[in-house]
Amino acid sequence: PGEAVKLVKELATADFDETVEVATRLGVDPRRADELVRGTVALPHGTGKSVRVLVIAQGEKEAEANEAGADYVGVEFLEKIEGGWLDFDVCVATPDLMGKVGPLGRVLGPRGLMPTPKAGTVTFDVSRAVQEIKAGKIEFRVDKTGNVHAPIGKVSFSEEQLSENLGAFMDEIVRSRPSGAKGTYLKSVTVSSTMGPGVGIDTNLYGKGA
Repeated sequence: PGEAVKLVKELATADFDETVEVATRLGVDPRRADELVRGTVALPHGTGKSVRVLVIAQGEKEAEANEAGADYVGVEFLEKIEGGWLDFDVCVATPDLMGKVGPLGRVLGPRGLMPTPKAGTVTFDVSRAVQEIKAGKIEFRVDKTGNVHAPIGKVSFSEEQLSENLGAFMDEIVRSRPSGAKGTYLKSVTVSSTMGPGVGIDTNLYGKGA
């Protein structure tokens, strides 16, 4: 993985700080509930991107979210979303307000912005959720073609930082192998920068999940 990361850094020639992304192709059928791969992982060095967090909460939980550094807080943002506003990257909601958030699933769901208990974004512990997201916790989910894409940092990160972020992500992918998955689980692992070519990594390095 270290060699691949080094190569990605060398091949990134754009005049901006490109995002480094990992793409894994998995031997699962995402249409089957028992083969769905999704989860969260805390990247040790974050993604290098500032994440805009919206918290749907009220009362003391609203104050807690503000204190934790959320970008937008309050029930009134539900109306804004209804009107087409989507200037945030992650949405956290307290369980008591999910009844109000639910109807917006048609807008938030397809964009991967719907709060879910599994991702830790439906919780009364809004302070912890906001802090973890801001510190580099990312959510991943297999798409309908069996691929999982995730950002693991920026080209400006050191090789060590990118390698450690990649390792944390791959460990979580291996851990998330669904019980229904048959045959080879990890089919390919590729790392690339925004504008650069993909660099393949030997899946045997993550043998315990292959």
